Amino acid sequence: MAETGKGVTAGKLALNVQKRLSRAQEKVLQKLGKADETRDTAFEELVSNFNKQMAEGTKLQKDLKAYLAAVKAMHDASRRLQDCLADMYEPDWFGKGEMDTLAEELIEKELDYNLEDTDTLWLDYHQNITDKSLLCMDTYLLQFPEIKARLAKRERKLVDFDSARHHFSSLQKGKKKDEAKIAKAEEDLGRAQKIFEELNVELQDELPALWDSRVGVYVGTFQSLAGQQEKFHREMSSLSQNLNDIMTKLEEQRQLKKDATAAAPKKGEGAKSEETNHSESAGSAPKKPAPPLSRPPPRPTPSPDPKQQNTSLSEDEAVEPATLTNPDDTTQSSATDSSNGELPPGFLYKVKAVHEYTSTDNDELELNIGDIVLVLAFENPDEQDDGWLLGLKESHWMQKKDISAKGVFPENFTQKV
Repeated sequence: MAETGKGVTAGKLALNVQKRLSRAQEKVLQKLGKADETRDTAFEELVSNFNKQMAEGTKLQKDLKAYLAAVKAMHDASRRLQDCLADMYEPDWFGKGEMDTLAEELIEKELDYNLEDTDTLWLDYHQNITDKSLLCMDTYLLQFPEIKARLAKRERKLVDFDSARHHFSSLQKGKKKDEAKIAKAEEDLGRAQKIFEELNVELQDELPALWDSRVGVYVGTFQSLAGQQEKFHREMSSLSQNLNDIMTKLEEQRQLKKDATAAAPKKGEGAKSEETNHSESAGSAPKKPAPPLSRPPPRPTPSPDPKQQNTSLSEDEAVEPATLTNPDDTTQSSATDSSNGELPPGFLYKVKAVHEYTSTDNDELELNIGDIVLVLAFENPDEQDDGWLLGLKESHWMQKKDISAKGVFPENFTQKV
């Protein structure tokens, strides 16, 4: 039994060797032009498309793997960066607790999905790209090796078919015809032709369908990738914005403390009066910085009654005689202007700048001594800070009738007119 097995194996081996020799001989004859070669131009185009499709798919798969490796590296870098921030953030800085929580969310953000295990935002991003893009490409490319092997087999069977065809033809053209050999050659030719044509027909059906399928695969892959990128960056952007807000508030707090230190009164320079009017409580820092010591001390908020207002002014803050007007005349003038539609919407009353004020923010109004300002009502009263008014210079309004140049300014730098 073992000998039979060995004999069968040896026979198959000899047959395979003979086939290879015959194919090699046939290919040499075809290249030398001594034997014609069966050609199918349409099928060759299908094979060319198949090779191009396989190369493109393999490159896309490789680039997706490289992208996933980059995501993982970015995840590791982001984790180290957040750990560094958490370590260096001092306990007495603004938002220490919020920052710690935010750093934890940036590293281990809980998702809104009903998952048994809470995954991180980065790991979810990585996993979704793997499942919905890379694995789809892997499945798509699995069919190429099998089809490639069948194409190679078809090529071999085509050579066998040509070889059998040439052998049968040479026997028929020989001077001494051996009918038995001719019959055997004809039988071999029929068998070779049948095997080749079966493979050829199958591939002619499969290759065009495979070529057309590439569009849907590419669309699905990149659409899924784009969707995952959009979702990840949207959620990460929200967390990053929160971190940016904390950093902004920390800087604002630092600046307020710096301004408060710079504005601290010195001995013998009216420290008690300045402390009463300018300093803020330790528990709540003002939104706007207090005026520096080089400016005159702020006066109390004036009464709407101009007569009471004038009696409350110190000698240093007295208005020049030429600028004083009769209260009745002012009221009448304001009413007349208002009736003529010459004042901006939301107008309350007018004030005059008695001290210069240099704006420190783009929403503030810069004042020069003598400027007349039209005080306007805040659209949202909650936005008004204590001691600050919203207004527009009268000269600007009279020239351009435009309220876009309005801004806030310290009330104690002005007086009503």
